[in-house]
Amino acid sequence: MVEYQRKPIRDWAMEDRPREKLMYRGIGALTDAELIAVLIGSGNSRETAVELSRRIMENVKNNLHELGKLNIENLKSFKGIGDAKAISILAAMELGRRRNQSSVLELHKISGSSDVAGFLRPLIGDLSHEEFWAIFLNRQNKVIDTKRLSQGGITGTVIDVRLVLQMALEKRATSLIFAHNHPSGNLEASEADRKITKQLKEAGMIMDIPLLDHLIITQGGYFSFADEGLL
Repeated sequence: MVEYQRKPIRDWAMEDRPREKLMYRGIGALTDAELIAVLIGSGNSRETAVELSRRIMENVKNNLHELGKLNIENLKSFKGIGDAKAISILAAMELGRRRNQSSVLELHKISGSSDVAGFLRPLIGDLSHEEFWAIFLNRQNKVIDTKRLSQGGITGTVIDVRLVLQMALEKRATSLIFAHNHPSGNLEASEADRKITKQLKEAGMIMDIPLLDHLIITQGGYFSFADEGLL
């Protein structure tokens, strides 16, 4: 068995080669590790691309959300992964996030906090840094657009309230929802969270663009200011 594992992929049975498997059996037949192997193309002196990819996945407990948290330096710690391969993996993860983001515009109506959490969690739930997002709605609570406002922190200086309201006016939005993630997994609202929520609510009231909710999102759950009666 060990000797078989060390064979180059070109010497594997046709049905076991990731690219050929994809072509003849469809992309759904590939495991996560095999998909990564297709991205990186080759392994190292001791491992095939598939074996290296399996080791990477084992390192993140076979969890794609955890894989999405890795940066270039994290990935380069695996022998056989250089800048180009690391960038290929990161690009694939980002495409997945953007695909999820585009699906938000297909939502007909936001009926509650679970709708917001459902489509934003794949985008920001597994990030290793904070991102702050705005959702612009019309009078029927249908999504007009979404926008990432900042990344790396959440303070009044990071979120420009005037700029947010200017965007809302340009998009003819009649209400707003905000959300940000907590990479720590902590769902408690911090003092900074409460402060920026208050600023956004008060500014929205002046412009007659009410703030409907502000969510804190993690990989495992979410906190809604509206649901908790904090708006």
